[in-house]
Amino acid sequence: MARARLAALASSLALVAVASTASAATLQVGPTQTYKTPCDAIAAASAGDVIQVDANGNYDGDTCAWTTDNLTITGVNGRAKIDLTGVTPAQEKGIFTIGGTASATIENFELSGAAISAADGNNGAGIRHQGLNLTVRNCYIHDNQDGILGAPATPDTGTILVENSEFSSNGAGDGYSHNMYIGDFAAFTLQFSYSHLAKVGHLVKSRAYVTSILYNRLTDETGGTASYETDIPNGGTAFVIGNLIEQSAASQNPNIVSFGEEGLPTGYDSHLYVVNNTVINDLGSGTFVVDAATTPAVITNNILYDGGSVTSQAGATQTTNFTGNPMFVDVASYDVSLLAGSPCIDEGTDPGSGSGQSLEPVFEYVQPLSEVPRVVVGAAIDIGAYEYGVSEDAGVVGPDASPPDGATPAGDGGAGSSSGGSGGSGSSGSSGGSSGGVGDGGGNGASPTHSGGGCGCRAEGVAGDAALALPGLAVLGGLLARRRRR
Repeated sequence: MARARLAALASSLALVAVASTASAATLQVGPTQTYKTPCDAIAAASAGDVIQVDANGNYDGDTCAWTTDNLTITGVNGRAKIDLTGVTPAQEKGIFTIGGTASATIENFELSGAAISAADGNNGAGIRHQGLNLTVRNCYIHDNQDGILGAPATPDTGTILVENSEFSSNGAGDGYSHNMYIGDFAAFTLQFSYSHLAKVGHLVKSRAYVTSILYNRLTDETGGTASYETDIPNGGTAFVIGNLIEQSAASQNPNIVSFGEEGLPTGYDSHLYVVNNTVINDLGSGTFVVDAATTPAVITNNILYDGGSVTSQAGATQTTNFTGNPMFVDVASYDVSLLAGSPCIDEGTDPGSGSGQSLEPVFEYVQPLSEVPRVVVGAAIDIGAYEYGVSEDAGVVGPDASPPDGATPAGDGGAGSSSGGSGGSGSSGSSGGSSGGVGDGGGNGASPTHSGGGCGCRAEGVAGDAALALPGLAVLGGLLARRRRR
């Protein structure tokens, strides 16, 4: 089902991509340009136009809503910034509010300060998405009531792709607003991104029919009060692969990855794949993977560090997960690359495939907001999000950095365990911060193209850089254009 759904989405988006390039104009925004603010240009734009916004301009307080299809709004000469503090968002929704059946791409923007009253919903967003497809790339979205808030006009339509972007300190503190809150789109992909320090809400929440959380840093960090680090409350087909995930000691909820806790609506799948992640539990208790569905979750090759139950689902398929001291380079600074001699090196299992997709990780997240290819080095894949010995691999300290001098293994030095087993019963915990609907939030549009170097694990029968993307259509982007981002 997931493969057929994705094939249809890829085909339709490819047609849109070809058509949209036929007659696009470029509108310039800046202090010396025809258009003085992004919203001036958006109001004048036609379908398919590109709007280039000079980051040297001051656009604070600029907010607008539109239904014009397939606009690309991009900052140039750096990230263009809009701080909306003290100004009501367009339609009392978002700094950028996209509606109708429009698709859109938003690149190189910093968006902050969106807020509305509790009586009006307490959910002012950096981006409010109510159209069809949306791509968000190289953005910094912070200190809004919601970072991105969206739901499509028609369930199981549209896609959202978020890549190489940072989300921080979003949330109204009520548990119903989050760094990202994605409604019931056909597919949502988050990749190569950094989400942290959500205010009581979740680092990422998705009700999409297919959710792909790939090669990100999702860390609540010291003093962070986020609830779930990853919440997929209605199930669906979900791929959580190659991420660094951390729950803080001050978390509002003891569970880290949650799936199906609000029930599986009609039409939703119930397959969860949690593969080759490195998960740090600074709370020291709770459950790494909570799965309320009856379909056995696949939990493979994960480092599950610093206490807590592996899963709440007794029937989960667990293979070569590691719960001892993995010998990180420097866990205190989130450099979870493996030191020589780590018991996780060459101890993983070929993750195989699931729901028609290979589960093999093909990238590693690099801080900040980047990625390097991952290949198996040695006799077998390593356990966790980072492969020891990968060329260019630098964990989370940057592509050119070396491990700190005198680095010592983290943890208590215990041997740990990487056995399979059926998994403990765990505890489902409370569902704080996970209830509440999206409201009238909408699903606007993602650009049908993806300029990145791939988006997920390899599709079966396709190797290396020719890999099709996992659900969320990063594959389509990989086919249309491939370039490295730094």
